[in-house]
Amino acid sequence: MAIYDPKSLKAEEFINDEEIKETLEYAEKNKRNVALIDEILEKARPKRAEKGYTCAGLSHREASVLLACDLPDKIEEIYKIAEEIKLAFYGNRIVLFAPLYLSNYCVNGCVYCPYHLKNKHIPRRKLTQEEVEREVIALQDMGHKRLAIEAGEDPVNNPIEYILDCIKTIYSIKHKNGAIRRVNVNIAATTVENYRKLKEAGIGTYILFQETYHKESYLKLHPTGPKHDYAYHTEAMDRAMEGGIDDVGLGVLFGLELYKYEFAGLIMHAEHLEAVHGVGPHTISVPRIKHADDIDPAAFDNSISDEIFEKITACIRLAVPYTGMIISTRENEQVRSKLLRLGISQVSGGSRTSVGGYAEEERPHDTEQFDVSDRRTLDEVVRWLMENGHIPSFCTACYREGRTGDRFMSLCKSGQILNCCHPNALMTLTEYLVDYASEETKKVGFALIEKELEKIPNEKVKGIARQHIEDIKNSNRRDFRF
Repeated sequence: MAIYDPKSLKAEEFINDEEIKETLEYAEKNKRNVALIDEILEKARPKRAEKGYTCAGLSHREASVLLACDLPDKIEEIYKIAEEIKLAFYGNRIVLFAPLYLSNYCVNGCVYCPYHLKNKHIPRRKLTQEEVEREVIALQDMGHKRLAIEAGEDPVNNPIEYILDCIKTIYSIKHKNGAIRRVNVNIAATTVENYRKLKEAGIGTYILFQETYHKESYLKLHPTGPKHDYAYHTEAMDRAMEGGIDDVGLGVLFGLELYKYEFAGLIMHAEHLEAVHGVGPHTISVPRIKHADDIDPAAFDNSISDEIFEKITACIRLAVPYTGMIISTRENEQVRSKLLRLGISQVSGGSRTSVGGYAEEERPHDTEQFDVSDRRTLDEVVRWLMENGHIPSFCTACYREGRTGDRFMSLCKSGQILNCCHPNALMTLTEYLVDYASEETKKVGFALIEKELEKIPNEKVKGIARQHIEDIKNSNRRDFRF
């Protein structure tokens, strides 16, 4: 029997089934233990430091107790602390991005994904470099600066060389004032050598969803194809970091397995990365299974309610306080609005989940990976964020200034990230307003920027930011950053 060891490089030891089961028993036993819950909440609460705030985070056992807790007043306290942590380390900024689907060719048999090999009626498509360019121009014309590229696993149609060519093409395109400044990559688990190639290509974050940490379920959900190998998939982040990639992004597909098991596994994976590499995940995504071509979410009997989804999000924020959290357009406006309060720091906007979807005037559905619930334009999403007190940010400065991995985390943990991220967000928002926004959005945006500039504590930084904002408004100069 495998023994739990967060420092092990073996999947069944750092994501240990016995440890998770014991954790869930412990959480169930203590879900109304008010003294213990109060102790855990106090540990999670952000504390004022000489500069900014510090946060202890929570172990997978402590966080699981909070997730199991069914006391209404304590749940409200969890939500309140989640909001405090989000504001302490990320402020009221929300980073925007869009997915870009390169190819839906796939050799895997994942039963929850319409790209699975046995789906013979979905049209298969792979973008040429000319089509990639058209997609990127369409995304730039919306105002996007950050992309997450997606492709099915197919060594013949989607080899690493194809992915690298696409990244090169994406970075090369400068259309009007547009430019993609950060390409995050969400592709199948691969080798250390290939991760080195992705690093050399200048990627931002390498993202890989575990889908489920429950090995028995994982094998059933991935019956055929290279993804069937649970250990190879689960150990991918260690190979990515060995290959020099500083920033990695975790996530499970909630609804495939019992959510408490997945939650414990997810936090254990974050603990493992911290224990082995000295830095936890750069991001954690929280997707739920959604309807798609030949996929009915009702076929999976572990679906979760909006209320449980909110609780999961808040408990992740308490457990892993410095990590960026991502919610996609899988979720509708109402759900996204609630989760923004509870710890989410990145959202997609104007997304299309089909191959070649952005260059089409009408949204195509025949190659979508999942149904998009939030179908608003990027302009509408930007205005909605601002009207709800958030600063939409298109900033990519940390990645391009080398503030990644442990350098980003140490900056975040010291509270100093707010000294550069707040003005950077305002400057990139100004770029968006000047170059792409509707008149209504501009009006809301410039008023917000004026108000938020006053919150910058350092007078010198405030003065420089104000001057750069004026330069953006009155010239074609772009890409200022602290």
